[in-house]
Amino acid sequence: MNALDELTQSFSRLPGIGKKSAARISNHLLKCDRSFLEQFASQLSHLQERIVPCEICGAWTEHSPCPICSDMTRDREVLCVVEQPQDVSTIESSHEYQGLFHVLGGVINPLEGMGPEKLNLEKLLDRVKNEGIKEVIIATNPTVEGDTTALYIQRLLEGSGCAVTRLASGLPVGGDLEYADRLTLARSFRGRTRF
Repeated sequence: MNALDELTQSFSRLPGIGKKSAARISNHLLKCDRSFLEQFASQLSHLQERIVPCEICGAWTEHSPCPICSDMTRDREVLCVVEQPQDVSTIESSHEYQGLFHVLGGVINPLEGMGPEKLNLEKLLDRVKNEGIKEVIIATNPTVEGDTTALYIQRLLEGSGCAVTRLASGLPVGGDLEYADRLTLARSFRGRTRF
């Protein structure tokens, strides 16, 4: 195996990149100028030194606490619970949410050995209890594991005095009914609202 094959194999291990895409990336890098390659290699080799989880919410940041947790203009009574650190930037990009975040670090998935004890739930309970949280928005993915985790959190927070809500799910804006699967349609009917 030569250096190009090794690089292609490394790229193909990344999520969402198959062998063909990995080969295209590797071949593209061979055509790039050396300064770009050196900068790219430096960024990769220092990534885990520079980016760390926020000590409060668990989102990726260069400085802990992160800019979101440090921002005193945000609504400090609302906490959005997400599965992974990258979910924070996805929600932030909508510019609709102005509260705080809490990253679980995964979802309950017994088949993969992921039980509630492996999630960042103890810190969630501490934050709800000690930070004056009035609403917890559960923003786990609409999957069996995400729904199981959401239900577990909802039961965990019973009696805490804060409202527990879940992001709505259903038909996307601009979507056609004929392309919707049964689960999406079922969720859309259950979550329907008046207008």
